[in-house]
Amino acid sequence: MSSEWIFGINAIESALEHDSEHLGEILTEQGTQNPRVREVAGRAKEIGLSVHARTREQLDKLTGGARHQGIVASYTRPVAHDERDLPGLAEAAGQGALFLVLDGVQDPHNLGACLRSAEAAGVTAVIVPKDRAVGVTAIVRKASAGAADRVPLVRVTNLARSLGALRDAGVWITGLAGDGEKSFYDLDFKGPVALVLGGESDGMRRLTRERCDFVARIPLKGSVESLNVSVATGVALFEALRQRGAAPSK
Repeated sequence: MSSEWIFGINAIESALEHDSEHLGEILTEQGTQNPRVREVAGRAKEIGLSVHARTREQLDKLTGGARHQGIVASYTRPVAHDERDLPGLAEAAGQGALFLVLDGVQDPHNLGACLRSAEAAGVTAVIVPKDRAVGVTAIVRKASAGAADRVPLVRVTNLARSLGALRDAGVWITGLAGDGEKSFYDLDFKGPVALVLGGESDGMRRLTRERCDFVARIPLKGSVESLNVSVATGVALFEALRQRGAAPSK
C-alpha cells in the first residue's frame, strides 16, 4: 500500500463514508468558516481521526496548488485488483456482468468522470493498463465525486491478454471507434459484456482492437469527429443499461 494526499470536500466525504479505514490525518484550513468543511471534520473526529488546522499556503503546498476547498487528508491506497481477479469477477456477476475497459486514458479528469459514470451504471469493474495510463490520483478521486472509492478498479499488465481472459469467461467485447463498421445502437448488450474505449490521442491500440468481438461507432450528427472519452463512456454504459431494462439501484 502507498500513501498520498486526497483533497476536496466530496472526495474526503466519500472516503469517510465508504473507505474510512484507509484515511489518516485530516487537515483543514486555519480559521475556515465553510460549514461543509467543518461538518466533514466533525465526522472525522467522531470516528477517531485526528484533525488539525493548517494555513492555506501549507495546504496549497501539499496539493501542488490544486483547488482543495480547505480540506486535505492523508490516504493509504488499498491494493487494486489485477488480471487474476477477472474470471472470478465475471463469474460472480453472471449474465449481468458489465466491464468498462479504458485503453490508455491519461487525463485524470477524464478517468475521474469515467469512474463516476461507471459507478452510476453499476459496472462490475473498470479495467485499465498499468502503463501509459493515469492511475487513481487525488485529482482523479476528486473528479470522480467519490466513485473511485466504490467501483472496483482492475489494473492489468497486459490489456490484450486480459481481454482474452474475459472472452474465455464468456464475456462479449465491444470496442468503440469512430471508424467502426457497425452502429453502437445496433448491437445487443443484454448478456455479459465489456465495453472498450481508447485514450484521448490514439484511441484503442491495435492489439486491443484485435481482441474485440465487435468494433462499433457512436453515430454523430454534427461536424465534430469524435466525443471526449468520458462522454462516450457515459453514452455507451447507459445504452447498455437501457437495453437491459434496468436502472442503477440507488
